[in-house]
Amino acid sequence: MIDSFDVELFAKSYSDKSAKEILKLAFQHFSDNLWISFSGAEDVVLLDMAWRLNKNINVFSLDTGRLFPETYRFIEEVRDFYQIKIDILTPDSRQLEPFIKEKGLFSFYKDGHSECCEIRKVAPLRNKLSTVKAWVTGQRKDQSPGTRNHVAVLEKDNVFSSETNVLYKFNPLANMTSAEVWSYIRMMEIPYNALHAKGFISIGCEPCTRAILPNQHEREGRWWWEEGTKKECGLHAGNLIASNK
Repeated sequence: MIDSFDVELFAKSYSDKSAKEILKLAFQHFSDNLWISFSGAEDVVLLDMAWRLNKNINVFSLDTGRLFPETYRFIEEVRDFYQIKIDILTPDSRQLEPFIKEKGLFSFYKDGHSECCEIRKVAPLRNKLSTVKAWVTGQRKDQSPGTRNHVAVLEKDNVFSSETNVLYKFNPLANMTSAEVWSYIRMMEIPYNALHAKGFISIGCEPCTRAILPNQHEREGRWWWEEGTKKECGLHAGNLIASNK
């Protein structure tokens, strides 16, 4: 089925479809070659929807080594709740150890988060995605008006595709709002990260994430010492830039 996948045609015809319909399309065309990205935050909604369509879903999660204790516990809770395997991706020590030795554990407060994110998140993800044909993320347009307001429901992944492997990316929750996501969580009574009850909305690494105040946008709790237009770690930034042109 993969050879018949016309990404531009489907992106247009599915732009206003429901998350469930987009996931059905993904499973129809990619089946065992489809992987769900689970961050340990509110994208548990994505995982739940996918699991209800296919109990044998492939799931991976990035462990940067700097996550909150609550996030680690939540990942295990989700593993037990759905009785699924979660492939945990970790940084390559051959890259991480020299970086820490040279710059320490908190260099990102001085020179930005890009280098640390590249080693702890982007590189492990690139390695994983080089072995698959399609992946699914929980990105939503309302997560960051400055960078994600043009998130496509599906696209060719221009960041992680290679000359030998064309990679497709599905964003079924793109058109959902935060309110709709939380309505789903409450209605379906699925687990969620305990940090959400403590004012944390967008949850990443512990040194780079903090709770937000009322009326602040959720991404203001991420890399708060940097400009608001740079609040991406590199996992999606390349595709987001392309979609905004």
